[in-house]
Amino acid sequence: MAQIRPFNGIRYASELNAQFANLIAPPYDVLDEPGKKRLQNRHPNNIVHVDLPFMPPKAAGPDALYQQAASTLQAWLGAGVLHRDPRPCLYPYSQTYQHGGRSFHRRGFIALVKLSPFGEGEVVPHEQTYKGPIEDRLKLMQHTGVQLSPIFGLFSDPRNEVTNLLYKNLSRPQLSGTLEDVRNDLWHANDANTINEVTDLLKARPVYIADGHHRYTTALQYQQMMAQNGPLPVNHPANYCMFVLVGMQDPGLLILPTHRLIGGMANFDINRLRAVVGSNFTIDLAQSPPGDTLKLAELVAHGPVHTFGLYDGRSKQGYILKLNRHFVLDTLEPKRSQAWRELDVAILQRYLIDEVIKPTFCGTGEPNRGYTADASAIAGTVDGSVYQIALLLQATPLHALEHLGKQNEVMPQKSTYFFPKLATGMVLNPLQ
Repeated sequence: MAQIRPFNGIRYASELNAQFANLIAPPYDVLDEPGKKRLQNRHPNNIVHVDLPFMPPKAAGPDALYQQAASTLQAWLGAGVLHRDPRPCLYPYSQTYQHGGRSFHRRGFIALVKLSPFGEGEVVPHEQTYKGPIEDRLKLMQHTGVQLSPIFGLFSDPRNEVTNLLYKNLSRPQLSGTLEDVRNDLWHANDANTINEVTDLLKARPVYIADGHHRYTTALQYQQMMAQNGPLPVNHPANYCMFVLVGMQDPGLLILPTHRLIGGMANFDINRLRAVVGSNFTIDLAQSPPGDTLKLAELVAHGPVHTFGLYDGRSKQGYILKLNRHFVLDTLEPKRSQAWRELDVAILQRYLIDEVIKPTFCGTGEPNRGYTADASAIAGTVDGSVYQIALLLQATPLHALEHLGKQNEVMPQKSTYFFPKLATGMVLNPLQ
């Protein structure tokens, strides 16, 4: 059973609410150096000064950078820029945004969730992790003694009873700021009865990690490090990890596909691709204007199951690929479940890229790989220089995440993109 609890979170002072939009930041793993600089120039107390000491955060940097981040954090606490809540709270957190001409309002809350190793408890992963980013996050956690970014978790809430319970008596948010066209609103709830009800309701429900697998793995490693000299007390802060928890049935929950950008190819030719895939796929010219990758993505999204798109950066033409043989992965991945073998991201990665595109067009080298959830940006990026083609796919359905999680199977990297990203700086979790 998932065990959650309130905590004495560290938050920006309420007096800074008017500047809050300039204090929060996107997650560390979606920022590049120019993006970091823009946030640093936006405000001297923007959380990125602490959360992103080393670029790119794909490996551990020098100790001095993490120590400087820790010193900055302590200076802000001493100056009253940040304060620690005197009573344990749950933190309702909502995001309001536009996508595809529609308005969405996603409601969740921030809480601590008891750690459990993957496959051994009620916290369920769905994606692979890599060593480098974990080393960076662990160093930052060790030096600051704080968990800066939450994990995005999902739980089943068919009647929205948990969410409605937390939001029923809320008035104006304590902190509110718009970041990248997304309004982020935060409250704190310290009523003991409400907290107990929410905690009891979550006891029988597993939590599925939507985003933040590397951060969760970092928390597990930090827990192990703290327990080197003996078992930790049950309520030790290192036994818990900060999550934003959102009901799977929340109407504001939106999953986008993560399209693949492929480079390092010599003389890509659509007719040669047709010949290699044979009867596994039908490939037709898309009914979309040349260069219009947004229209191509719409055709893919509204196509039947197992519909893919391909954009050729040289010709500016789009193509629709339809899978004819749903068992194409059966011989390539016989040990995987049928549900895994029917995932579009698995078919794309394990068959189209690994078995077709790589040997046919990349020779003995590895293809360059990029990812984007913004279909409109593909045409400007896939221009024949770094990337020659883009492979577009439909969004991974939410039920697949739940189903594979129960079987302890993980999807290929970048299988889901939950939009929008959570903001960093809403609440920090002290570990000491």
